[in-house]
Amino acid sequence: MKKSAAIFFISLFFLMGCAASTPQTPSAADANPSSAYIENKGSDTLVNLALVWAEKYQLAHPEVQISVSGGGSGTGITALINGTVDIANASRSIKPEEIEEANAQGIEPYEMVVANDAIAVIVNPENPVDHLTLEQVSQIYQGHITNWKEVGGEDRPIVSLSRETNSGTHVYFLETVVRLGDAENQALFSQETLLLPSSEGIIAEVRDNPNAIGYDGLGYVTSEVKMLGLGEDGHAILPSAETVKDMSYPIARQLYMYSNGAPQGAIKDYIDWILSPDGQAYVLELGFIPVQSNE
Repeated sequence: MKKSAAIFFISLFFLMGCAASTPQTPSAADANPSSAYIENKGSDTLVNLALVWAEKYQLAHPEVQISVSGGGSGTGITALINGTVDIANASRSIKPEEIEEANAQGIEPYEMVVANDAIAVIVNPENPVDHLTLEQVSQIYQGHITNWKEVGGEDRPIVSLSRETNSGTHVYFLETVVRLGDAENQALFSQETLLLPSSEGIIAEVRDNPNAIGYDGLGYVTSEVKMLGLGEDGHAILPSAETVKDMSYPIARQLYMYSNGAPQGAIKDYIDWILSPDGQAYVLELGFIPVQSNE
Protein backbone atom coordinates (compact mmCIF):
# COMPACT_ATOMS: atom_id res chain seq x y z
CA MET A 1 0.00 0.00 0.00
CA LYS A 2 2.81 2.40 0.97
CA LYS A 3 4.67 1.58 -2.22
CA SER A 4 1.56 2.16 -4.36
CA ALA A 5 0.89 5.52 -2.69
CA ALA A 6 4.49 6.62 -3.26
CA ILE A 7 4.27 5.75 -6.96
CA PHE A 8 0.97 7.68 -7.23
CA PHE A 9 2.38 10.89 -5.73
CA ILE A 10 5.58 10.68 -7.82
CA SER A 11 3.47 10.29 -11.00
CA LEU A 12 1.21 13.19 -9.99
CA PHE A 13 4.22 15.45 -9.32
CA PHE A 14 5.73 14.51 -12.69
CA LEU A 15 2.50 15.31 -14.59
CA MET A 16 2.12 18.66 -12.83
CA GLY A 17 5.69 19.54 -13.76
CA CYS A 18 5.06 18.69 -17.41
CA ALA A 19 1.91 20.80 -17.47
CA ALA A 20 3.73 23.75 -15.99
CA SER A 21 6.54 23.52 -18.55
CA THR A 22 4.34 22.96 -21.62
CA PRO A 23 4.02 26.26 -23.57
CA GLN A 24 0.44 27.41 -24.17
CA THR A 25 -0.67 28.12 -27.71
CA PRO A 26 -1.10 31.92 -27.91
CA SER A 27 -4.30 33.44 -29.25
CA ALA A 28 -4.16 35.75 -32.25
CA ALA A 29 -4.61 38.74 -29.96
CA ASP A 30 -1.78 37.55 -27.68
CA ALA A 31 0.53 36.95 -30.64
CA ASN A 32 -0.09 40.43 -32.04
CA PRO A 33 -1.94 42.62 -29.56
CA SER A 34 -1.79 45.63 -31.92
CA SER A 35 -3.55 43.85 -34.82
CA ALA A 36 -6.98 45.00 -35.99
CA TYR A 37 -9.69 43.69 -38.32
CA ILE A 38 -12.14 46.04 -40.07
CA GLU A 39 -15.25 44.75 -41.85
CA ASN A 40 -16.45 47.10 -44.62
CA LYS A 41 -19.58 46.44 -46.71
CA GLY A 42 -22.16 48.22 -48.86
CA SER A 43 -22.42 50.46 -51.91
CA ASP A 44 -21.44 48.94 -55.26
CA THR A 45 -20.62 52.46 -56.44
CA LEU A 46 -17.99 52.73 -53.71
CA VAL A 47 -16.76 49.13 -53.70
CA ASN A 48 -13.91 49.51 -56.22
CA LEU A 49 -12.65 52.66 -54.49
CA ALA A 50 -13.00 50.98 -51.09
CA LEU A 51 -10.98 48.00 -52.33
CA VAL A 52 -8.17 50.29 -53.51
CA TRP A 53 -8.22 52.18 -50.20
CA ALA A 54 -8.03 48.92 -48.26
CA GLU A 55 -5.20 47.53 -50.40
CA LYS A 56 -3.07 50.69 -50.20
CA TYR A 57 -3.67 51.20 -46.49
CA GLN A 58 -2.76 47.61 -45.62
CA LEU A 59 0.53 47.94 -47.50
CA ALA A 60 1.53 50.72 -45.11
CA HIS A 61 -0.21 49.16 -42.10
CA PRO A 62 0.22 45.36 -42.29
CA GLU A 63 -1.09 45.02 -38.73
CA VAL A 64 -4.56 46.01 -40.00
CA GLN A 65 -6.74 43.63 -42.02
CA ILE A 66 -9.64 45.15 -43.99
CA SER A 67 -12.38 43.09 -45.63
CA VAL A 68 -14.38 44.88 -48.34
CA SER A 69 -17.56 43.66 -50.06
CA GLY A 70 -20.43 45.22 -52.01
CA GLY A 71 -24.08 44.27 -52.22
CA GLY A 72 -25.59 47.76 -52.32
CA SER A 73 -26.03 50.65 -49.92
CA GLY A 74 -29.07 49.03 -48.31
CA THR A 75 -27.06 45.88 -47.61
CA GLY A 76 -24.30 47.86 -45.94
CA ILE A 77 -26.63 49.93 -43.81
CA THR A 78 -28.58 46.83 -42.75
CA ALA A 79 -25.33 45.18 -41.72
CA LEU A 80 -24.41 48.25 -39.65
CA ILE A 81 -27.83 48.16 -37.97
CA ASN A 82 -27.33 44.47 -37.19
CA GLY A 83 -23.86 45.14 -35.79
CA THR A 84 -22.10 42.84 -38.29
CA VAL A 85 -19.84 45.45 -39.94
CA ASP A 86 -17.53 48.19 -38.71
CA ILE A 87 -18.06 50.50 -41.69
CA ALA A 88 -21.04 50.67 -44.06
CA ASN A 89 -20.54 52.24 -47.49
CA ALA A 90 -23.47 54.11 -49.02
CA SER A 91 -24.11 56.16 -52.13
CA ARG A 92 -27.12 57.76 -50.44
CA SER A 93 -27.68 59.24 -47.02
CA ILE A 94 -29.15 57.00 -44.34
CA LYS A 95 -32.94 57.24 -44.03
CA PRO A 96 -34.69 58.43 -40.85
CA GLU A 97 -36.40 55.07 -40.44
CA GLU A 98 -33.02 53.31 -40.71
CA ILE A 99 -31.60 55.56 -37.99
CA GLU A 100 -34.61 54.76 -35.80
CA GLU A 101 -34.13 51.03 -36.41
CA ALA A 102 -30.42 51.31 -35.63
CA ASN A 103 -31.08 53.21 -32.41
CA ALA A 104 -33.46 50.45 -31.33
CA GLN A 105 -30.56 48.02 -31.71
CA GLY A 106 -28.22 50.24 -29.71
CA ILE A 107 -26.42 51.48 -32.83
CA GLU A 108 -25.66 55.18 -33.41
CA PRO A 109 -24.93 55.70 -37.13
CA TYR A 110 -22.16 58.25 -37.62
CA GLU A 111 -21.97 59.79 -41.09
CA MET A 112 -18.75 60.61 -42.96
CA VAL A 113 -18.57 62.03 -46.50
CA VAL A 114 -15.61 60.31 -48.17
CA ALA A 115 -15.99 61.32 -51.85
CA ASN A 116 -18.23 63.12 -54.32
CA ASP A 117 -19.78 61.67 -57.45
CA ALA A 118 -21.86 62.56 -60.47
CA ILE A 119 -24.50 60.33 -62.02
CA ALA A 120 -23.91 60.16 -65.77
CA VAL A 121 -26.83 59.45 -68.10
CA ILE A 122 -25.40 57.20 -70.81
CA VAL A 123 -26.37 55.87 -74.23
CA ASN A 124 -24.79 53.77 -76.96
CA PRO A 125 -22.18 55.68 -79.00
CA GLU A 126 -24.26 55.06 -82.15
CA ASN A 127 -27.15 57.04 -80.71
CA PRO A 128 -27.21 60.52 -82.33
CA VAL A 129 -28.85 62.11 -79.26
CA ASP A 130 -26.27 64.20 -77.37
CA HIS A 131 -28.34 65.82 -74.65
CA LEU A 132 -31.64 65.62 -72.78
CA THR A 133 -33.37 67.75 -70.19
CA LEU A 134 -33.96 66.32 -66.72
CA GLU A 135 -37.68 66.40 -67.49
CA GLN A 136 -37.14 64.26 -70.60
CA VAL A 137 -35.05 61.74 -68.66
CA SER A 138 -37.79 61.61 -66.03
CA GLN A 139 -40.43 61.02 -68.69
CA ILE A 140 -38.35 58.26 -70.29
CA TYR A 141 -37.92 56.40 -67.02
CA GLN A 142 -41.61 56.74 -66.16
CA GLY A 143 -42.47 55.24 -69.56
CA HIS A 144 -44.12 58.38 -70.98
CA ILE A 145 -41.46 58.82 -73.70
CA THR A 146 -40.84 55.47 -75.39
CA ASN A 147 -39.20 56.24 -78.74
CA TRP A 148 -35.94 58.05 -79.46
CA LYS A 149 -37.59 60.08 -82.23
CA GLU A 150 -39.59 61.91 -79.52
CA VAL A 151 -36.34 63.48 -78.25
CA GLY A 152 -34.59 64.14 -81.57
CA GLY A 153 -33.22 60.67 -82.25
CA GLU A 154 -33.98 57.87 -84.68
CA ASP A 155 -37.22 55.91 -84.85
CA ARG A 156 -36.17 53.30 -82.31
CA PRO A 157 -37.77 52.03 -79.09
CA ILE A 158 -36.10 53.23 -75.89
CA VAL A 159 -34.79 50.52 -73.58
CA SER A 160 -34.36 52.03 -70.11
CA LEU A 161 -31.93 50.46 -67.64
CA SER A 162 -31.68 50.95 -63.90
CA ARG A 163 -29.84 49.53 -60.92
CA GLU A 164 -31.81 47.25 -58.60
CA THR A 165 -33.87 48.68 -55.74
CA ASN A 166 -31.29 47.84 -53.06
CA SER A 167 -28.83 50.18 -54.76
CA GLY A 168 -28.29 53.64 -53.29
CA THR A 169 -27.79 54.89 -56.84
CA HIS A 170 -31.27 53.59 -57.73
CA VAL A 171 -32.80 55.43 -54.77
CA TYR A 172 -30.91 58.65 -55.54
CA PHE A 173 -31.87 58.56 -59.24
CA LEU A 174 -35.51 57.88 -58.37
CA GLU A 175 -35.70 60.82 -55.98
CA THR A 176 -33.57 63.31 -57.91
CA VAL A 177 -34.36 62.53 -61.56
CA VAL A 178 -37.54 60.46 -61.88
CA ARG A 179 -39.29 62.55 -59.20
CA LEU A 180 -37.30 65.70 -60.07
CA GLY A 181 -36.43 66.31 -56.43
CA ASP A 182 -40.07 66.78 -55.42
CA ALA A 183 -40.70 65.07 -52.08
CA GLU A 184 -44.45 65.00 -52.82
CA ASN A 185 -43.94 63.26 -56.17
CA GLN A 186 -44.72 59.53 -55.99
CA ALA A 187 -43.64 58.65 -59.56
CA LEU A 188 -41.95 55.28 -60.06
CA PHE A 189 -39.78 53.64 -62.69
CA SER A 190 -41.91 52.15 -65.46
CA GLN A 191 -42.52 48.42 -65.33
CA GLU A 192 -40.58 48.12 -68.60
CA THR A 193 -37.38 49.41 -66.98
CA LEU A 194 -34.80 46.64 -66.81
CA LEU A 195 -33.16 46.31 -63.38
CA LEU A 196 -29.51 45.24 -63.44
CA PRO A 197 -27.46 44.10 -60.44
CA SER A 198 -24.26 46.08 -61.01
CA SER A 199 -22.75 49.25 -62.42
CA GLU A 200 -20.66 47.15 -64.78
CA GLY A 201 -23.83 45.48 -66.02
CA ILE A 202 -25.33 48.85 -66.96
CA ILE A 203 -22.19 49.77 -68.92
CA ALA A 204 -22.13 46.43 -70.75
CA GLU A 205 -25.81 46.57 -71.76
CA VAL A 206 -25.59 50.17 -73.01
CA ARG A 207 -22.41 49.31 -74.92
CA ASP A 208 -24.15 46.41 -76.69
CA ASN A 209 -27.64 47.86 -77.19
CA PRO A 210 -28.06 50.90 -79.50
CA ASN A 211 -31.55 51.51 -78.07
CA ALA A 212 -30.53 51.57 -74.41
CA ILE A 213 -30.31 54.42 -71.92
CA GLY A 214 -28.80 53.96 -68.49
CA TYR A 215 -27.18 55.79 -65.61
CA ASP A 216 -24.02 55.16 -63.64
CA GLY A 217 -21.61 56.76 -61.24
CA LEU A 218 -18.97 58.80 -63.05
CA GLY A 219 -16.21 56.51 -61.79
CA TYR A 220 -17.70 53.58 -63.74
CA VAL A 221 -18.21 55.28 -67.11
CA THR A 222 -15.92 54.04 -69.89
CA SER A 223 -15.21 55.14 -73.45
CA GLU A 224 -17.48 52.33 -74.66
CA VAL A 225 -20.57 54.43 -73.89
CA LYS A 226 -21.57 58.06 -74.49
CA MET A 227 -22.48 60.47 -71.71
CA LEU A 228 -25.37 62.82 -72.39
CA GLY A 229 -25.32 66.48 -71.49
CA LEU A 230 -28.21 67.56 -69.29
CA GLY A 231 -30.07 70.77 -70.08
CA GLU A 232 -31.50 72.69 -72.99
CA ASP A 233 -29.81 72.72 -76.41
CA GLY A 234 -26.73 74.93 -76.23
CA HIS A 235 -26.69 74.87 -72.42
CA ALA A 236 -26.39 71.15 -71.71
CA ILE A 237 -23.81 70.24 -69.05
CA LEU A 238 -21.68 67.09 -69.07
CA PRO A 239 -20.65 65.46 -65.78
CA SER A 240 -17.05 66.09 -64.73
CA ALA A 241 -15.01 66.98 -61.66
CA GLU A 242 -15.28 70.63 -62.63
CA THR A 243 -19.05 70.68 -63.17
CA VAL A 244 -19.60 68.87 -59.87
CA LYS A 245 -17.39 71.32 -57.98
CA ASP A 246 -19.08 74.39 -59.48
CA MET A 247 -22.53 72.72 -59.02
CA SER A 248 -23.53 73.30 -62.64
CA TYR A 249 -24.20 69.60 -63.28
CA PRO A 250 -27.61 68.77 -61.82
CA ILE A 251 -27.09 65.14 -60.73
CA ALA A 252 -24.22 65.21 -58.24
CA ARG A 253 -24.09 63.58 -54.84
CA GLN A 254 -21.95 62.73 -51.86
CA LEU A 255 -20.67 59.24 -51.05
CA TYR A 256 -20.68 58.10 -47.43
CA MET A 257 -19.20 55.79 -44.87
CA TYR A 258 -21.11 55.07 -41.66
CA SER A 259 -19.76 53.70 -38.39
CA ASN A 260 -21.37 52.96 -35.03
CA GLY A 261 -20.67 56.23 -33.24
CA ALA A 262 -17.66 58.41 -33.99
CA PRO A 263 -14.78 56.22 -35.20
CA GLN A 264 -12.28 55.10 -32.60
CA GLY A 265 -8.93 53.33 -32.68
CA ALA A 266 -7.97 51.55 -35.90
CA ILE A 267 -11.21 52.59 -37.63
CA LYS A 268 -10.52 56.26 -36.89
CA ASP A 269 -6.95 55.94 -38.16
CA TYR A 270 -8.24 54.36 -41.38
CA ILE A 271 -10.93 57.01 -41.96
CA ASP A 272 -8.44 59.79 -41.23
CA TRP A 273 -6.16 58.34 -43.91
CA ILE A 274 -9.05 58.07 -46.40
CA LEU A 275 -9.80 61.77 -45.89
CA SER A 276 -6.14 62.78 -46.11
CA PRO A 277 -4.55 63.96 -49.38
CA ASP A 278 -3.01 60.47 -49.77
CA GLY A 279 -6.37 58.72 -49.54
CA GLN A 280 -8.21 61.29 -51.63
CA ALA A 281 -5.66 60.93 -54.44
CA TYR A 282 -7.20 57.52 -55.19
CA VAL A 283 -10.67 59.12 -55.37
CA LEU A 284 -9.49 61.22 -58.30
CA GLU A 285 -7.60 58.29 -59.83
CA LEU A 286 -10.77 56.18 -59.98
CA GLY A 287 -12.85 58.93 -61.58
CA PHE A 288 -14.65 60.32 -58.54
CA ILE A 289 -14.32 63.79 -57.06
CA PRO A 290 -12.32 64.35 -53.85
CA VAL A 291 -13.94 65.93 -50.81
CA GLN A 292 -10.98 68.26 -50.52
CA SER A 293 -8.43 69.74 -52.88
CA ASN A 294 -5.21 67.83 -53.42
CA GLU A 295 -3.50 70.79 -54.98
